[in-house]
Amino acid sequence: MAHTLLAALCLVVVIEGLVLFAAPRGWQAMMREALKLDPRTLRVFGAVAMVAGLLVLQLVH
Repeated sequence: MAHTLLAALCLVVVIEGLVLFAAPRGWQAMMREALKLDPRTLRVFGAVAMVAGLLVLQLVH
């Protein structure tokens, strides 16, 4: 279980790195826009992303 979790976290880091490598200006623009958002809105986006990820993970497994 721990090995699988660590592998999944490593893949997240790889994907984040790919975004930064492939489109650094786009990432910067996205972060500037995120700074304008209310923290509550960011929390809602985060919660929706987590639920969507869990649902897709259930479908895959």
